[in-house]
Formats: sequence, structure tokens, C-alpha cells
Amino acid sequence: MNRKRSSVLIGLAVVALTAAGCGGDDTKEGAAPASSSDVKCEGKDKLSAEGSSAQKNAFDLFSAAYSAACSGKSVAYNPTGSGAGREQFLSKNVDFAGSDSALSEEEAAKAKERCAGNDAWNLPIVFGPVALAYNVSGVDNLVLNADVTAKIFTGAITTWNDPAIAALNSGATLPDTKITPVYRSDKSGTSENFGRYLETAAPQSWNKGHDGAWQGGAGEGAEKSSGVAEKVKNISGSITYVEKGYADDLELVYAQIDNGSGPVELTADSAAKSVDTAKFAGEGNNLTLDLASIYGSKEAGSYPILLATYEIVCSKGYDAETAAAVKDFLTVSVNEGQAELADVGYAPLPSKFKERVTTAIDAIA
Repeated sequence: MNRKRSSVLIGLAVVALTAAGCGGDDTKEGAAPASSSDVKCEGKDKLSAEGSSAQKNAFDLFSAAYSAACSGKSVAYNPTGSGAGREQFLSKNVDFAGSDSALSEEEAAKAKERCAGNDAWNLPIVFGPVALAYNVSGVDNLVLNADVTAKIFTGAITTWNDPAIAALNSGATLPDTKITPVYRSDKSGTSENFGRYLETAAPQSWNKGHDGAWQGGAGEGAEKSSGVAEKVKNISGSITYVEKGYADDLELVYAQIDNGSGPVELTADSAAKSVDTAKFAGEGNNLTLDLASIYGSKEAGSYPILLATYEIVCSKGYDAETAAAVKDFLTVSVNEGQAELADVGYAPLPSKFKERVTTAIDAIA
């Protein structure tokens, strides 16, 4: 069942307190307690960053926590999209990038030039479930699966009373309203991750790949997460893939996903269950994640559409003032900054990730 934002926040606030360790012995297993960071508040006063609109609400929390911990320090973040953020980082126009996908091999080579011959690291700081938000009058408890979702976004299924949708929604009255898929028209890490989900979970129906430039071939586009959410709010029969927080902001309803083990509602708990199964793709401090196990999971109660947002930084190569400020900001982000993430639709960093992320942050020079 999908809930309006008011009821969502009540439930998520409880989860946030639990995950943050505010419930004593009731701390959720696997969640990293939000703790106070030991930062020196050194380096330059103003950092610059650009990228993912998916992480903007989380970044606002991080920035506020950083300014509270280090008086006079701030970060200017421009949520232009993951692709634009990576480009600005590679061009040395910003100190670091926020991206819903890690650097490609080609981008990593360019980043080495940008970082004075040193590697750039992908550091996952934010996890966010992606909602299938829709606007269909009279339908509040829609169930979809990966196969049907893929067919909707390729235009193979065009009306809401299609037999394939009806089969997943026994007893529901579905209108013959035309489906309008809404996709990100800007280069987006959310598009890339959603494409990866469809490619993994419904390969028989999705052959469009997982590029950040959406290739679905049906529907209407809009820029940024806020743009697709707004378009769905205004178009009857529409559906989009968008981060949960943006759907909640506009009081959109979103579908339950049947991954083969029954419908799963998107909640803080079902998202956290997915996050806890994510794995790092390799060793060392470049902490790219392998999310394929989540996208193809049939685990009961686990919500399968999830993205990780990375802060992309130079491992070395910054001037001393920038390096010190970047380290302090990221340190605050993985500590105080995690406390209220659930309130705005994200999943806090699990304990097993926090240790490795902290080690990487400490190694930045």
C-alpha cells in the first residue's frame, strides 16, 4: 500500500531514530549509528560540487551538518544531473561530483589527469530507493513486476487495463487510460540504474541497455528528478521512475514491486533490507558497488530498485586547503549527516560500509 507524505514521515521518523541509535538496545541490526565526527574544520571555507539531483535532499542535510560542525564552512551544490556533475569534476570546475553511477573506464582515465596523475575514488555515501510513481485515478495499490514495467517503458504495454497489468492486480478496477511513461531527458544516473534493474530482472523484455541517456523509446521526458515527478503529478495515466523522496514531496503514490516472492511495498525497512545485501565490486579505497544482486533478488520483503550515489573525489592531487575541507565535509556526511536521511526518503549507510568509507576518506590527500 502506498501512503501520502504525512504518514510516510511519521513512520520514517521512527525508523530514522532507530537507525541512528537513538533507541538504545533497539538499534536496527546492520545500520550504522549516527555519531559525532571528530573534524578539524580546516581548509578553505567554500567547497563546490555538482551532479546527481537524486541526492540533493540528502546533500542539503550533509551541508547543514557540515556548517553546524564547522562554523563558516559551506558547500555549494548544483544538482544538474550525474553526467553533468562528472563532466564538471573532470574539467576541474568543481571540487567533487555527486553521481548515481561510478566513473566509467574512460572517465577514470580522464580523472587521473584531473587529479594530477592520481586515481579518483567513487565513495558511496547515499542509498536511495527508486519509486515507480504513477497517476492513475482510482488505483491506489498498483502492483507491477520487472517484465511488465519494461514493457510499459518500451511502449509494448499502452493502457492501464492491459491483461498483463490486470493479472498482477486481481480484483482491481483498472481504467483503459493511455499510459504515458515519463523518463529523464537529461543524462541521469537514475536512468542508468533503472535500466540496469530492467536489464537484470527482465532481460526478455528489456534490450535497451542502461545508458544514462534514456533509450526506452516511449513516453515524454523531463529534466531532473523534480521534473519527472512534477510531470507525473500533472498528467493522468503517467508513470515514472524517481527517487522516493521526490515522489513523497508531491504526494505521489507508487507501485509495489513483485520480484517473484510477492508484492513488496517501498518502505524504509524494505529499502534497508536491499541496501544490506549490496557488495563492493573490488578491494581498496575505490568503493564502486555491485548492485546486480539486488536487482535480480527474489528475497521476500526486499525492495529491488535501488541506487547508490557516490561522491567522486581525487584520492590525491588536491591542494592542501581543498583536501582538508573535502575530508571534513565527507567525514561529517557519514556521521552526523546520516541521522535524518530516512526522513527524506533515503537509507542510512550500513555499518559494514561505513568503516570502509571512513578509511577511504581518511586516505584522501
